[in-house]
Amino acid sequence: MNFEEALEFIENLVYTKNGKHLSDLEREVFIGSWQGKTYEQIYPLNPEYVEKDVGFKLWRKLSSALGERVTKKQVRGAIVRALARQESLKAEPLERGFQTEPGNPSRRVFISYCRQEPDSSLAVELAQGINVAGHQVFTANIGPVCLEQNSEKDWLYEIDIQLEQCEYFLLLLSGQTAVSEIVIEELRRIKELRYRRQKPEPIVLPIRVNYPASIPLNHDLRNYINERRQREWNSPDDTARLLQEINQILSKKIVTEGKQQPSGATILDTEDDISGGFIVNLNLLPQEDISPKFTANTVTISRTLPLSNPPSPAAEPDLPQGQVRLDSAFYVDRLPWEAQCYKEILQPGTLIRIKAPRQMGKTSLMARILYQAKEKGCRTVPLSFQHADAASFANLNELLRWFCTKITRKLRLPHQIDDYWTDTYGSKDNCTAYFEDCLLPENNAPLVLGLDEVDRVFQYPKIADDFFGLLRAWYEEAGYGDSDSELWAKLRLVVVHSTEVYIPLNVNQSPFNVGLPIELSEFSADQVADLARRHGLNWQRDMVDKLMKIVGGHPYLVRVALYHIAREVADSFQTVLGLAQEGKDLERSLDELLELAPTEAGVYGDHLRRHLWNLQEHPELGVAFSMVVTANEPVELESVLAFKLHSLGLVQLRGNEVTVRFELYRKYFSDRLKSI
Repeated sequence: MNFEEALEFIENLVYTKNGKHLSDLEREVFIGSWQGKTYEQIYPLNPEYVEKDVGFKLWRKLSSALGERVTKKQVRGAIVRALARQESLKAEPLERGFQTEPGNPSRRVFISYCRQEPDSSLAVELAQGINVAGHQVFTANIGPVCLEQNSEKDWLYEIDIQLEQCEYFLLLLSGQTAVSEIVIEELRRIKELRYRRQKPEPIVLPIRVNYPASIPLNHDLRNYINERRQREWNSPDDTARLLQEINQILSKKIVTEGKQQPSGATILDTEDDISGGFIVNLNLLPQEDISPKFTANTVTISRTLPLSNPPSPAAEPDLPQGQVRLDSAFYVDRLPWEAQCYKEILQPGTLIRIKAPRQMGKTSLMARILYQAKEKGCRTVPLSFQHADAASFANLNELLRWFCTKITRKLRLPHQIDDYWTDTYGSKDNCTAYFEDCLLPENNAPLVLGLDEVDRVFQYPKIADDFFGLLRAWYEEAGYGDSDSELWAKLRLVVVHSTEVYIPLNVNQSPFNVGLPIELSEFSADQVADLARRHGLNWQRDMVDKLMKIVGGHPYLVRVALYHIAREVADSFQTVLGLAQEGKDLERSLDELLELAPTEAGVYGDHLRRHLWNLQEHPELGVAFSMVVTANEPVELESVLAFKLHSLGLVQLRGNEVTVRFELYRKYFSDRLKSI
């Protein structure tokens, strides 16, 4: 095959897949690569741009179109294999040892699971049974694939390709997958694929594996799968039944969508229970279980919260999974900010702005502010912009309709939005009138809106200025002293975001320079030591310093480390939860954890892989961050790149320069970003 035939084959394949032809420069790169030329020989004017930008995007397109990982060196082999597959299908369409029923085409199925038992065995059995029924199956475990960096990056590319091609996504839910960042990332990308395709595929089929429906899912996971039927697997006796049902779904014999739940499961609005709570007295260990050999170090935490749900015991460390529950023994009060916020939210027409990078506790603090407001008689509505479909950001009108609809549903009010939305007035006037006539005067109780993840709006500059200008106008309306001020004084806003406002907003129309600003910082050494004691660990100060040298005082990363060490201590029978242990044993556990921390096998592997996956998806961020992790001094980046890396929690901002945030990230990413 010559380069002209290969180019024609690829052109047709890419156009069929994406509806777009290759650009002239992409064709030039393809032909040169086919002929074995270097990037410098292909485009001597700017070889680095062609390699990092044009070439990178071209190989991603070809990988997606050909269904396998494609690089500059592998392009010939990939095309030869694709042609061979086509010829094989033409010549022997029924050569396989199975076939689907007439009218039921073969489906592509992606199975995501955790590499542990019984999950692994179940994944294999399901894959074999689905394959025998005539469908194509790809299985991916959420843990490390291997310790080689190049293989690891290839694996993430492969997952991207398979997600693009799959029609069904089977998620084996267990204790580990339910808190996995990789699973959340898979589900987020599936949601984006649906919007791009304007189709319901990939269809998500969750299966709880020895994970009862009575165990609630975390806030992020509920957003993606709460309205789907969650099937259950409790023993090998369930495998045949599950497999039969899955194959019926694949053959379209039964409906997959809907809001059915297994026995005992309930469907919650993904944000309704964010400020709900419990009455609970939390003891880390029952007194009668304490061995007389040790002195008790029991922590008792009492919170008086409404019995809207049954008590949720937290007598042993729980793995961090997004928002910290209101009844959790492991929530660290964010002093002095919490007291300020609790006081401020009761003021008429107030606005509180909470800013911090990812996983720093913003949503947890917002939930507690809303809870305090609810206790004082306010109506509260938590609203995450991350939960809005991309279609809601098509224009300002769509966004404001979604905004009003969501609040109306949360307050359980009649749907009257269509009555107030007219072409005579603009969407901002329609939205304002709806608030004035329907939402604010409903009763005398103030309305508190918790607006989480508003960074999402920053991605749409054409509507961001108008939307944020509207929030600022409402805030100012409460202070005018006219007849409408009393009505607007009932509205209180809590605005939560992860990054600096990197879009140009009129300073007189921005809500980001008014109200009470709260910027969450990392935990102090004293707070980390206190959190260790709550996990039953009698840490000395030097051990706290060791952990913080690697992960700083990052709330999520600190809690992950403490959870795993506390579990190891409990499992080793050297101690039980809530008791002191010899410092030498504790220090050995910490040293072992920190040694593996920046590797695939460490406790942060899932967290680090998700960051790597995001940086691969956005190579401009990957290239920028690569400069930061390999530098010995602060690096100056374009402001937008710096702000985005900061919102991910990867860098610290120091004036116009940035530094890598933690030693953990420097060690893990120093070699892994070279080929991005």
